[in-house]
Amino acid sequence: MILYLASGNKHKQKEMQEILPEYEIRIPADDGIEFDPAETGTTFYENSLIKAKALWEIVKKPVIADDSGICVDALGGEPGIYTSRYAGPEFVHGRPDGKKISQEEQNRFLIEQLNATGSKDRSCHYTCAMVLYVKPDQLYVAQEIFEGKLINSIEEQAGNGGFGYDPIVFLPEYGKTVAEISAEEKNKISHRGKAVKVIAEILKNLQKN
Repeated sequence: MILYLASGNKHKQKEMQEILPEYEIRIPADDGIEFDPAETGTTFYENSLIKAKALWEIVKKPVIADDSGICVDALGGEPGIYTSRYAGPEFVHGRPDGKKISQEEQNRFLIEQLNATGSKDRSCHYTCAMVLYVKPDQLYVAQEIFEGKLINSIEEQAGNGGFGYDPIVFLPEYGKTVAEISAEEKNKISHRGKAVKVIAEILKNLQKN
């Protein structure tokens, strides 16, 4: 069974395929579909629904969409839904010209912004809101988190696994960053991994009916 993923992120596609091996996970680019809906929601769920509905209108088949981001407690939950657009303390919600900065810059800026607060609280969490859009008026939602701590300085970043902010998020129970644990370990405990498991159970029940 094909499941469409409302994303252009091949890293997300790979993670989803690993967690849902019984399905063929396709992203719009696989079918030559240009897909870049305006994410105008104010919550992870709203943005996830926007993407899911937009892709369903094109493919008319079940779609999974997720909106996720990193939330730093001492920064009031920022950058949150603006995680992918985050461009440092001056442009927490993204640059006015819409241009994105590199992931390396994002990682460095986020640590520097937290350090500038003087807070000893380095706790953070990833949030993932995932929508399974079967058809209009039939959709399912799972929202999960994945907790960790920001490292103290960019020099402490470690690991080549994962993507995004993973090299700067430390997991005390593992003694490693998210980027240092295996893909299998991450999929068991991550925000996206936990949300997908909920959606997978829903898919199984739908196929029984």
